[in-house]
Amino acid sequence: MSSQQSVPAHVAIIMDGNGRWAKSRNLPRLEGHRRGADRARDVVEWAKDAGIKQLSLYAFSTENWERPDAEVRGLMALLALLLPRRVPEMMQEGVRLLALGDIDALPKRAQRALRAAMEKTAANKTIDLILCLNYGGRQEILAGVRRTLLWALEQEDPKAAVAALTVDDFAAQLGRDGVLPVDLIIRTGGEQRISNFHLWDSAYAELYFSPTYWPDYTREELQAAVDDYARRERRFGLTGEQLR
Repeated sequence: MSSQQSVPAHVAIIMDGNGRWAKSRNLPRLEGHRRGADRARDVVEWAKDAGIKQLSLYAFSTENWERPDAEVRGLMALLALLLPRRVPEMMQEGVRLLALGDIDALPKRAQRALRAAMEKTAANKTIDLILCLNYGGRQEILAGVRRTLLWALEQEDPKAAVAALTVDDFAAQLGRDGVLPVDLIIRTGGEQRISNFHLWDSAYAELYFSPTYWPDYTREELQAAVDDYARRERRFGLTGEQLR
């Protein structure tokens, strides 16, 4: 296990490979998503044990609506079915559930399950589980731009207000209250891209790619990613000599 100083505070995971896992076993794609949901539950526990404070899971992107209707309906039904079942575990383990994305566009049953789980776990403090649902990094930034423009129009001198805008000012418009900058992005399934995930808060994130399909992901693989992170020198634009 890595020392606490070298553990990433916020790990974000692109849970890729559910469909290919199912296809390789001649199973329906939705069965891959069911197995992936079970693995997500496991990973929350493993992340907690590793000392990670926030875990983001890319559960459904804005582009995923383009998938076959039956798969989308199945994913939303899984969300509505499984979340209430997970709440007692989250309460026992101290997991606080948060969400990023346009939640209002989800089916009503899924919305109700998500909001109820967030409300019930709001006081938990051991680890934050951030479900990214109907989420896209570009869409998140665009929404922040729109809110910033509306804010500027309310100022006495909108042009001067925009000119004085800082990075922190704009970040406050993104709706990411309480979400830490991403330290480590992990993608499973063998692909090596970030797919519109956490574009703003991953500006200095370390990237780690695993060939393993998400349903087969293990505690050992998560720890290997955390250990690899611990060996990297994070300079944030400085030189190594400056840091030392």
